[in-house]
Amino acid sequence: MLEEVESLMYNYVAEVDPFALELYEKLSSGKRLRAKLILKIASNSEDAVKLAAVIELIHAASLLHDDVIDEAVTRRGTPSINATYDSKTAVMLGDILYSKAFYELNDFSDFIACKISDAVTKLSAGELLDVIYSDSLQLDEEKYFDMIYKKTAVLIEATAACAASLSGKDSDFYAVYGKNLGLAFQIIDDVLDITSDSQKLGKPALADFKEGKCTLPYIYLYKSLNESDKKILSSLYKKELNDDEAKWIKLKMRESGAVLKSIELARKLGYEALEAIKEDKSEDLEKVIKDMIEREF
Repeated sequence: MLEEVESLMYNYVAEVDPFALELYEKLSSGKRLRAKLILKIASNSEDAVKLAAVIELIHAASLLHDDVIDEAVTRRGTPSINATYDSKTAVMLGDILYSKAFYELNDFSDFIACKISDAVTKLSAGELLDVIYSDSLQLDEEKYFDMIYKKTAVLIEATAACAASLSGKDSDFYAVYGKNLGLAFQIIDDVLDITSDSQKLGKPALADFKEGKCTLPYIYLYKSLNESDKKILSSLYKKELNDDEAKWIKLKMRESGAVLKSIELARKLGYEALEAIKEDKSEDLEKVIKDMIEREF
């Protein structure tokens, strides 16, 4: 059924413009986490395939805009559209995907249309917070979670709730599942930026701190350091790190336990997600959580 989602996304873009389709074909498909969630929750119905295509177009649009904001040269190991062409092209392709997705969203119930629209509004607000917080070293844990909820988790939350609505399941329980999955997913991604190499990431390692993203492991790390080391860490913020500086950060991460503490929180969120839908006893959705959290660090 995932192939049907891919085919429908292709057809949607083809209906808009040939050049937009040419650009779209250069995008990496990624994990299709949101589509997989819908197909697992809503039993692979025709409406589920269409909803999956709509939400994956929205997600692709948000990544195009994100790459422009971050001035990223790669996305999932392939050259980004803004690097291959220019930022204007990437923004306009993102706008096309957003617009087409919202047009197709009209075919769904008011609940689904409102839920997804509200999520995308919050997603955009999350992107704005990400930009604002990058101006200086942001060490407020509450602000971090508000930002990643809006930027990442809210669309996954809406995805799960809408899929449940399609299949007559309790959307509130599945919203909890989706929200916690999204939060845990982002925390693990933040950890992998520190623990993985560039080849596995598909982008430069330790890129978050250089780009002005003070993620949860860095917040935990900063709180654990003495005053001298806090000054060193602060001096490395938004800086192109040399080998010694990168090694220092990784060493301090290990010594402080900041990475492990972040992973443990992600696991806690994952188990809470499963608790919310325990009555359905879905092995597939349990596997989604476990595969996302139990990754190689």
